[in-house]
Amino acid sequence: MGWFFSWYLTITLLGWLTFPLASRLFAALPDRGYTLSRSFGFLLWGYVFWLLTSLGLSQNDVGGLFLGLLVLAGLSVWATQSKNSGGDALSRLSRNFSDLISWAKQNRRLVMNVEILFFIAFAFLAFVRASNPELGSTEKPMELMFINSILRSPTFPPWDAWLSGYAISYYHFGYVMTAMLAKLTSTPGSAAHNLMTALIFSLAAIGSYGILYNLLSLGRTSGDGNSSSIIRRSFLAPMFLLLISNAEGFLEILYKRRWFWSGDSSAFWKWLDIKDLNQPPAQLPGGLLNRLGFWITSDGVSGIGKFFSEQFEPDRYLWWWRASRVVSDFDLGGGFKEIIDEFPFFSFLHADLHPHVLAIPFGLLTIAAAFNLYLGGWRGEINVGRFRMRINLLGFGLLSLLLGGLAFLNTWDILIAAALVLGVYALKRVEEFGWSWGRLKEVFSFGLPLGISSVLLYLPFYIGFSSQLGGVIPNLVYPTRGAHLWVMFATLLLPLFAYLIYLRLAEKWPGRWWPAIRFSLGLVLLLWGISWFIGWAINWFEPDMGALFLQEQGVFDIRSLFRQASLKRLTHIGGLLTLLAVLIPAIALLVADRKSQTKKAQGKVSSPKSNTFVLLLITMGALLVIGPEFLYLRDQFGTRINTIFKFYYQAWMVWSLAAAYGMAVLIQKLRSWWKYTFWLGFVFLLFVGLTYPVLRLNIWAGGFKIERATTLLDTIFTDESEIAKLAARQELSSLWTLDYFDLLQRQNPDEAAALRWLGNAPDGIISEAIGGSYSGFGRVSTNTGMPTLLGWPGHESQWRGGYEAQGSRKSDVETLYATTDWQLADEIISRYNIRYIFVGRLERDKPLREEKFQQNMRVVFQQGNVVIYEVR
Repeated sequence: MGWFFSWYLTITLLGWLTFPLASRLFAALPDRGYTLSRSFGFLLWGYVFWLLTSLGLSQNDVGGLFLGLLVLAGLSVWATQSKNSGGDALSRLSRNFSDLISWAKQNRRLVMNVEILFFIAFAFLAFVRASNPELGSTEKPMELMFINSILRSPTFPPWDAWLSGYAISYYHFGYVMTAMLAKLTSTPGSAAHNLMTALIFSLAAIGSYGILYNLLSLGRTSGDGNSSSIIRRSFLAPMFLLLISNAEGFLEILYKRRWFWSGDSSAFWKWLDIKDLNQPPAQLPGGLLNRLGFWITSDGVSGIGKFFSEQFEPDRYLWWWRASRVVSDFDLGGGFKEIIDEFPFFSFLHADLHPHVLAIPFGLLTIAAAFNLYLGGWRGEINVGRFRMRINLLGFGLLSLLLGGLAFLNTWDILIAAALVLGVYALKRVEEFGWSWGRLKEVFSFGLPLGISSVLLYLPFYIGFSSQLGGVIPNLVYPTRGAHLWVMFATLLLPLFAYLIYLRLAEKWPGRWWPAIRFSLGLVLLLWGISWFIGWAINWFEPDMGALFLQEQGVFDIRSLFRQASLKRLTHIGGLLTLLAVLIPAIALLVADRKSQTKKAQGKVSSPKSNTFVLLLITMGALLVIGPEFLYLRDQFGTRINTIFKFYYQAWMVWSLAAAYGMAVLIQKLRSWWKYTFWLGFVFLLFVGLTYPVLRLNIWAGGFKIERATTLLDTIFTDESEIAKLAARQELSSLWTLDYFDLLQRQNPDEAAALRWLGNAPDGIISEAIGGSYSGFGRVSTNTGMPTLLGWPGHESQWRGGYEAQGSRKSDVETLYATTDWQLADEIISRYNIRYIFVGRLERDKPLREEKFQQNMRVVFQQGNVVIYEVR
């Protein structure tokens, strides 16, 4: 509880400290950057701290953190000083501070709603995580390792605890920010992971809320409701972004109710062809949803499944995991290829503190910055040689900071962020001066310096960074089926279509339809042609790779491949047609005559500026989803699994904002029977989109342990035994915890004690058993941040583009534990500069000759079967 409030107060005070600066930088937005101040302050503080520490000007300690805060405070004071020119420094500071107080009073409803939303969102997910704080499954150990590595590293770049002697080679800015708050509030990494998940959730909530508020506020002068209505409808943004999920949960209900099944056959489920759902459902006693973790009978919910005993039961476990795997690829021979298609609620509930999650609030911050630019913020001009940019230095520097920060947070996000900023810049120029080919030159003259500066600001990161990405691969045989695309995005696509139809028919927005059709079809044909040209080039210049691909597809030459692949794409054309149905009207309305739009918008519900920006978001989302239909990035997976994952995730973010805006406009504007029809559809949409969260939340959190807490309270108040009461009080006090280490202590107290000892021991390289990824191996380095020779080999290979850096470490560690020759063991210890040797359960499960350690090393810790040896 103490950690929760220390994090809440720290980030809240940080937001208030940053608001004067945010108000200056985001002056064109109706909320003056208030909803963004926490995220912006966190990013700026993190950047200053990371840069100073990387340059050796500060240390990775509390002093360095306060130095970063001092710089941030100085920038906020500067913002108030430079805003107005009259009077001395103190009077300017007092006047501008009074202006901010006056603004807060005038907008107290907005301020109160933002503060309440932030606290509730933070508390909600913290409570969910406290009900099940485990960090030992999937890739959470990797994330915990990064946090503890940064906490333990004296300076930057932080060391990689899974590969001693090396720095982290991964976009790790989000983990740096996690460690900053952990260090400042004395929070262990095992609790900081769960708190950061809740914090990112709450920052995303108020960030999305602020974007929708700003979009809706522009239409206030055009009859778009009063301020209270806008404040209420803005809650749609966090709902669509963070809670609304794909339709897989709803399909599970239909599946277990045996809808569309005739005996053990079903044309519908076979056609839908989602893994496991195309098999006959098991017959269940009482009716419904054994796979969902509880029974639903005629009496309602009659019993709740126990999480810890049931989550790995195959049928019960896979249904919720399957929601992130609804898109499937099949080669020409029918071979299955797994695809990842996460959405935000899945990520947060699963505590997937990966870069794509850590970047969400800062991606929203960049979207808001783009909107500020579009509304006329940062007017000015910069001339650098032949490059002429229509923006002032302050705006250019902020955009460079944001884009570079996104690349450091999650490199994939730079694509949509840069495209959005450049798209907004181009739209502004076209609106002001009309279209000509010179606009492309202007975009280039702005984009190139912006890209260079965003890299230079974060240059220390790029110096030590290596990646597994190895170019672009053509997608020749894996079109996304329309059914799968609709299962994934139906809860967003339906609001988008409703909004586009309303905009055209009700608000009478003009559209340049033929140019939009020509552009969209031309883009698809161009991407299709490029994909086949790259495929032909690979087959020509790398015949071995080409022959292997042809063999995997079961064809003998590229002509047969072309014929069968084209037939398959035409057979599964539904996905592409759906995307064109989104892209064409979005572009047609986006590029329509601006003067005509402004004239027709008079007296209408929405602002032309807001509509234009939302149409740009819809277009960007459609392009993100269309891209992997023809091309994907080459990595060690060899398929488009990662490209779909990252592109779809970004598309969800921009489409959810657009869907929320569309629903907010329709709620306010529709009248008569259209209003009732809309609400009927909206309620059904909510039912479909919220089925997964409602069903999954209860199971994942173990029923939030309410049943157990009730039993313990009953014991405390009614049991006559004082011993029983004391035991109940002790269990109740630890029933909810944000600290994963508490679970470790209950599961394996001996190893937990050893890990705690290492957490306070002098730094040094530690040896532990090596195994595969997604396992318990690497647990010592993960939980202590102390570097080991090798953690998860597969992940290290992904981060560094190969296995060269690992060398013979795996075999050397196996030899170290198994050999009886002390001289050989001592040579390995000296070669890798090992200080500690850990012997626990996993080490004893492998060949082990412990006598040499007992005879030649010092025992510094021993409890049960766990021993830690130190080099003398």
